[in-house]
Amino acid sequence: MGRAGTIVVLNGTPRSGKSSIAAALQGSAGGVWLNLGVDAFESVTPAHLRPGIGLRPGGARPDLEPHVVALFDALYASVLACSRLGLDVVVDVGHHDDYSSPRGILPAVARTLAGLPAYLVGVRCPDEEILARRDRVEPGREGRYAGRSPDGSVPDIVRRWDRAVHDPGIYDLEVDTSRSSPAACAAAIAERIGAGPPTAFAELARR
Repeated sequence: MGRAGTIVVLNGTPRSGKSSIAAALQGSAGGVWLNLGVDAFESVTPAHLRPGIGLRPGGARPDLEPHVVALFDALYASVLACSRLGLDVVVDVGHHDDYSSPRGILPAVARTLAGLPAYLVGVRCPDEEILARRDRVEPGREGRYAGRSPDGSVPDIVRRWDRAVHDPGIYDLEVDTSRSSPAACAAAIAERIGAGPPTAFAELARR
């Protein structure tokens, strides 16, 4: 078997800029980057199981949770298959365990990816910037995500996403898309890959 492809998991809330970073990685020199993640999997997920792996925190749909576990298993099986073929893979997701009961998805992913060239990147973005981006949402996607509360404040679900997705917050690298462009974030990821092997998934797997 040849060189395993590099895996970069971008973990953050909706509208934090993960998709833009993934596109920037695909447009950068070196490697053949495939983009797998929440958007790609939504397109192949039956309507009655959506939002699938994009199920928000809060435990509002316990009937979907077993399917979410299976869908994450399928996602990472696909990621592994691509990596074994020497293809680099960027995965944009929002991992959390804020379901009706803990599902342990991220620890299971960590056990699967530990020992591979798989980097976990935290994609940060302040809540106010998240809401500003939702205010500028493209036509046809209105209502896809929660907007501001009637009094203009940040709704609890937005804060809950941020808390849940970045728990426990163990990363190989963190980027802030309110301060850095997608190209700059992609460059920082490439620099981290060049600096040496990943550690985050191995640490999460030991927990």
